[in-house]
Amino acid sequence: MKLLKEFKEFAVKGNMMEMAIGIIIGASFNKVIDVLAKQVLLPPLSLLSDGANFENKKLVLRNAVTNVNGEVLVEEVAMAYGMLFGVLLDFLIIGFTVFIVVKFMNRLKNKAQDTKDKTVATPKDIQLLSDLKNLMEEQNKLLKTRA
Repeated sequence: MKLLKEFKEFAVKGNMMEMAIGIIIGASFNKVIDVLAKQVLLPPLSLLSDGANFENKKLVLRNAVTNVNGEVLVEEVAMAYGMLFGVLLDFLIIGFTVFIVVKFMNRLKNKAQDTKDKTVATPKDIQLLSDLKNLMEEQNKLLKTRA
């Protein structure tokens, strides 16, 4: 019963919904980046390299062996470095996008935590700490003048 109660608190606080929304957006974003890298960015790169399709690039370690009927007796062994190039391009795009989003969020967070900036509402905990700091500074000044 305690586990059910904890799950209910977790779900009601919104953590579960925020996580689900993040996963759904992340999956959709992954599809967009996949298309952007493979269908938009790789073709011009392929054109610049005399039409080489990067996704099909591979280093063959052992050729396939076939019999006279064309049946494969031994499979080809190859390292598909072209696919690695595509995945690295995906990673760079996603990494750069996440960097920009985190930078933007940090800027908003720092602006919200600045107690002197009145254009943004300061969170209560930051405001209380700022008020406490100001009161302690005033108290120290009073104690220094009496001493």
